Amino acid sequence: MNYLEQSFSVKFDYKIYFTSSLFELGNPLLAGFFEARPSAALRKIFFVIDGGVTETHPNLITAIKTYFAGQQQVQLIPDIMVVPGGEASKNDPALFDQLVAAVNVHGIDRHSYIAAIGGGAVLDLVGYAAAVAHRGIKHIRIPTTVLSQNDSGIGVKNGINYQGKKNFLGTFAPPVAVFNDDVFLQTLTDRDYRSGISEAIKVALIKDPDFFYWIEEHAAALAAREQESMNYLIKHCAKLHLDHIAGDDPFETGSARPLDFGHWSAHKLEQLSNFSVLHGEAVAMGIALDSVYSFLTGLLTEEKALRILEVLTKLNFSISDPIIQIKDSGSPILKGLAEFQEHLGGLLTITLLTDIGTGKEVHEMDQQQLIKASCYIADYTHGNNRKKTLSPTHES
Repeated sequence: MNYLEQSFSVKFDYKIYFTSSLFELGNPLLAGFFEARPSAALRKIFFVIDGGVTETHPNLITAIKTYFAGQQQVQLIPDIMVVPGGEASKNDPALFDQLVAAVNVHGIDRHSYIAAIGGGAVLDLVGYAAAVAHRGIKHIRIPTTVLSQNDSGIGVKNGINYQGKKNFLGTFAPPVAVFNDDVFLQTLTDRDYRSGISEAIKVALIKDPDFFYWIEEHAAALAAREQESMNYLIKHCAKLHLDHIAGDDPFETGSARPLDFGHWSAHKLEQLSNFSVLHGEAVAMGIALDSVYSFLTGLLTEEKALRILEVLTKLNFSISDPIIQIKDSGSPILKGLAEFQEHLGGLLTITLLTDIGTGKEVHEMDQQQLIKASCYIADYTHGNNRKKTLSPTHES
């Protein structure tokens, strides 16, 4: 045989920490993290913060500087960078360029750290810059939203939007650590707070029926922003995501993406709305559409489809929007199927439901059934086919 061959594996290891008031001087968590990772080389840490976070936490930058003034293991770059929050941060290539320029100006090497504090979009942007600068700078994530603490901020994906397509440029690069601080959740708007719950519903529907029933039972407490319930939801949802990442395909080399349940339409809805619809809001609508489609195609019972719609509405999600409605084969949202297939890089693979907690992969979507599913949801929102609220029985 006239060729050479090599095969090797790389181990990734990182922890998700749960705390309150991470930068209080009396909180030893962050200092302990650096002490447990000693290095003979001078290490620096460069912070990038979501502008929305600095507005709601005006003392944050001062607290960071005070905290690191007493640290011997790592040197803080005093020039802390503030970037716009939300999807706008992933749509502006100039922000990526500024991050890479900062790496160069401050001499941040592969032994140093870039820490991002913010929502999922800012974490995606900073994670992408950290992954490509010097072929990889150590990245610390400090998520500040429900969505980023239970989903996007704890995974291995980074990216920015390009050519009008979500996450068109990106990398698979795990962080060295994630610090979830529940204090940041207290200043979220009700809309941002609620938005992240949809990802917990998603992962429960495809992986953990008991977790879905727990969400069903605690919907009122979650809607009322009861802290203990939210802390449990975030930690359990994070665990399910980490368990998935530890599976056979953490870097998504195949076409199966069970964690993208409800996302083919959600991604397109975000783009068509010019990102005025939040990711979690779009995912809630995508979950509703694919759950009802699962029912109409004979995979899922109507009773369970209705339970899913009921949970979403109890949590005050809108489950339909003019942009996501499918009236005919020319409806713009349907372009999301082709773009989703392109994003997968192979065979169209959509996860549907055969039961609460059980997903099934299909490789085509029937447009007529999607039209019917969209109409069904529209009727539901107007009360035309809404049944009496079903009490959780936890039965198949």
